[in-house]
Amino acid sequence: MAAAPFLKHWRTTLERVEKFVSPLYSTDCNLRGRLFGDSCPVAALSSFLTPERLSYQEAVLQDFRPAQVGDSFGPTWWTCWFRVELTIPEAWVGQEVHLRWESDGEGLVWRDGEPVQGLTKEGDKTSYVLTDRLGEGDPRSLTLYVEVACNGLLGAGKGTMIAAPDPEKMFQVSRAELALFHRDVHKLLVDLELLLGVAKGLGEDNQRSFQALYTANQIVNICDPAEPETFPMAQDLASRFFGQRGGESQHTIHAMGHCHIDTAWLWPFKETVRKCARSWVTAVQLMERNPEFIFVCSQAQQLEWVKNHYPGLYARLQEFACHGQFVPVGGTWVEMDGNIPSGEAMVRQFLQGQNFFLQEFGKMCSEFWLPDTFGYSAQLPQIMHSCGIRHFLTQKLSWNLVNSFPVLKTVAKNRDKGRTNHSAFLFGFGDGGGGPTQTMVDRLKRLNNTDGLPSSFLQGLDLLPVLVWMKVEPCGPSKAGKPRLAVSLRVQLSSPGRLFSMLESDSERLCTWVGELFLELHNGTYTTHAQIKKGNRECERILHDVELLSSLALVRSTQFLYPAAQLQGLWRLLLLNQFHDVVTGSCIQLVAEEAMCHYEDIRSQGNTLLSAAAAALCAGEPGPEGLLIVNTLPWKRTEVLSLPRPGGAHSLALVTVPSMGYAPAPTPTSLQPLLPQQPVFVVQETDGSVTLDNGIIRVKLDPTGRLTSLVLVASSREAIAEGAVGNQFVLFDDVPLYWDAWDVMDYHLETRKPVLGQAGTLAVGTEGGLRGSAWFLLQISPNSRLSQEVVLDAGCPYVRFHTEVHWHEAHKFLKVEFPARVRSPQATYEVQFGHLQRPTHYNTSWDWARFEVWTHRWMDLSEHGFGLALLNDCKYGCSVRGNILSLSLLRAPKAPDATADMGRHEFTYALMPHTGSFQDAGVIQAAYSLNFPLMALPTPGRAPVSAWSAFTVSSPAVVLETVKKAETSPQGLELVLRLYEAHGSHVDCWLHTSLPVQEVILCDLLERRDPAGHLPLRDSRLKLTFSPFQVQSLLLVLQPTLELSP
Repeated sequence: MAAAPFLKHWRTTLERVEKFVSPLYSTDCNLRGRLFGDSCPVAALSSFLTPERLSYQEAVLQDFRPAQVGDSFGPTWWTCWFRVELTIPEAWVGQEVHLRWESDGEGLVWRDGEPVQGLTKEGDKTSYVLTDRLGEGDPRSLTLYVEVACNGLLGAGKGTMIAAPDPEKMFQVSRAELALFHRDVHKLLVDLELLLGVAKGLGEDNQRSFQALYTANQIVNICDPAEPETFPMAQDLASRFFGQRGGESQHTIHAMGHCHIDTAWLWPFKETVRKCARSWVTAVQLMERNPEFIFVCSQAQQLEWVKNHYPGLYARLQEFACHGQFVPVGGTWVEMDGNIPSGEAMVRQFLQGQNFFLQEFGKMCSEFWLPDTFGYSAQLPQIMHSCGIRHFLTQKLSWNLVNSFPVLKTVAKNRDKGRTNHSAFLFGFGDGGGGPTQTMVDRLKRLNNTDGLPSSFLQGLDLLPVLVWMKVEPCGPSKAGKPRLAVSLRVQLSSPGRLFSMLESDSERLCTWVGELFLELHNGTYTTHAQIKKGNRECERILHDVELLSSLALVRSTQFLYPAAQLQGLWRLLLLNQFHDVVTGSCIQLVAEEAMCHYEDIRSQGNTLLSAAAAALCAGEPGPEGLLIVNTLPWKRTEVLSLPRPGGAHSLALVTVPSMGYAPAPTPTSLQPLLPQQPVFVVQETDGSVTLDNGIIRVKLDPTGRLTSLVLVASSREAIAEGAVGNQFVLFDDVPLYWDAWDVMDYHLETRKPVLGQAGTLAVGTEGGLRGSAWFLLQISPNSRLSQEVVLDAGCPYVRFHTEVHWHEAHKFLKVEFPARVRSPQATYEVQFGHLQRPTHYNTSWDWARFEVWTHRWMDLSEHGFGLALLNDCKYGCSVRGNILSLSLLRAPKAPDATADMGRHEFTYALMPHTGSFQDAGVIQAAYSLNFPLMALPTPGRAPVSAWSAFTVSSPAVVLETVKKAETSPQGLELVLRLYEAHGSHVDCWLHTSLPVQEVILCDLLERRDPAGHLPLRDSRLKLTFSPFQVQSLLLVLQPTLELSP
């Protein structure tokens, strides 16, 4: 070989090597052009087009018609099945034979009735290995089926990825042939691409970089693509380079195969089932060929889908799980949103997920796997820890728009090096792209412990990096580990267990992050698709109520059967909808419509179950049909309730119902008992303004419906800022930079436009007594209008705003504002099982990045001795800037769903002024009451004549959140109670029950007993001790069921 010049030009040498491996340039003479050898067309190709997603058994019986390469098929969301008949030439004996298939859409190869590989151009999977080496006795003719979904890897957006799907999009087959595959060429290509990556990553001033480029140049010199006998010498050169080992100080990358699949997003739920099959069957192939390769897989829901639709594939996954190559991770039913789901719903994600993994794979997960979500609740560490989770992995915080989170997705960008020397590296094409490829695995195997890999090198391998982890601490914040930036990296194929065991050894040096992990992006998802948000809140309430009443009915009636299977199905529907692209509203119209159907199923079945439980509670009461007033909250309530009467009429009544129990409905002759509170007075002034006064608060509305005064009567304290008005609707321009349904940008605040009503539109509704109200109409724009009834009940500490909106806008954002006569640098927002504070000012970039935040049922702005709380029944987006409480009501994005939020909406918010702290004033209880109204349930017989309570809690700081039947009851009838401390305090309290309790044991959130958790029960009372925001679960073992009298 001729000697190389003394000096070589870096750029020309680099480009020379690039052209030698290019799929675009010089393929007539370069190495890439020799990857495939001789080819021949398929013997016959036929197809069948259907709008349905048929099973294989159904599809093969259909009428297939002749087809050819170049044919078009579609439209979007249809499926085209191809029958591919093959005849392998005799001359190919002893060689590796592939089916080369390229088409638009996502394909799945079926062989002998089983799925064998996914095919996607976007996922670099365009060939299927028919045989590694064609044997003399192997069949030469065979028939395959290729199922092609008429959608791309990321849906079928018209023009852009997140645009609404193009319903008329057509797809095409561009290649269908047999070809010889040259494995030795593939190996050389892997070597050269890796050498190029090292050279580029380290740069031309680095010695190791020059060595990589020099080695690649030498390979090009000696390798003649037309003469395979030159390949071994070239491979020896590469082996010498990759055989140079790194030192122990190098940063270790733990590489794991993964395929993140959104459970629904730019495609419907049913398409995700097929995406899972296409991806995981490809992973099975890789596990078969590479014993050291480990594939990690999250989301129990997706595994259940595959179990039901592809049992053969599922059996293979279980087999590889036994070998340790297929590793279920995450512990949850789906990768849910981290903001919107309630605390109990988050618990159920783990309860359903962990039980599924235990039942199907023999063990629970020890890591919470949430690479993609739109925020992380401050309560997640406690919930995770009590669900058997010790570690946490994500990468989404790297998307922060304003502030860089200290732990980022690359080693080079991490601010705090040296605390640990290990990072995770997840590689593979996600969302149906088939996950990892053999090329990726080959590259990583070649890199194992190679010296001198640059910290930026892995970015060039088409692999998804995830370099964030957390160590979970009980009842507290998480600890964030930070990878060390070394001069170079060491890569190894690894597993979550190995990664986290290494991190555990460094756990004492890891840093602590206190509070929520707020994602500074996608703030619009707190509001987008308001009907989905409303369905979520309502269905969380319905399932709470069904479980409580069914549990009580189970104890009260020997004939009642607890609907465990039905409840599990309904919970799983709700948890499915809490996937991070569904409940957030960042999905296509098809998905939103499916989600609404799920909510309707939960409502319908839930109401039926409520009626059944109410009937069981009243079993044995003879007489005509009665009415039972039910309180599902853990405190006594006296409220105004509208009761149904014969003939379809309704009458108002003031009712008192004990904690978690019931009371008989008042008879028609006693609908107006003596009022312990002052009745409501309603006065309309000559200027058209209206005043509502119940002796607790006095509300004054101007002639257009705006709130000019809100006075706490006992203290004469005004809650509305001087010279300002509340209940002010405001409209903003809402045009994000790109992520339409996801983002609301800070500059939208610069476009604020108050919506002004017309004087004279305010009218008195209910004239007083038990209830007083006023209502008005408001034209928001030429296309949208609003009507609202402002309601004040006797004895109620808050005023309600029942609102109906007909919304037809484009890129507008509707909010309502309440300027408060309160000054405080921070406001308080409810989160799962508690609350937290956020700033009301923009002092730092971390402060102003939270210009739009989320809450659950309430938020509060308080100074010493006084505050104002804003409650809601189905909203999440909000903010407090200075003294203005703002509730986000409706958005109008046009991608990926052009119809998002269009149409009619109903919702209620409420305003509650208070003295003292919001804790002592009962804001938390008031928000619960708004969201869990008293229920008037019909009974088949006479309702009980006296009130009855199942549980009471002595301290207002402790909320009894959940009562349900235990998942398993080895010792007979067992109930699970979940309580949490809501004030942020250390507190002792007494839990009293009227149920026949035999034994009480502490348990974790997965209902596993604490061996030292037996609690003494005296006189039906139980003492409990809580730390701030602590969640506790109790197992109540009940005495054998007896018919109990009220």
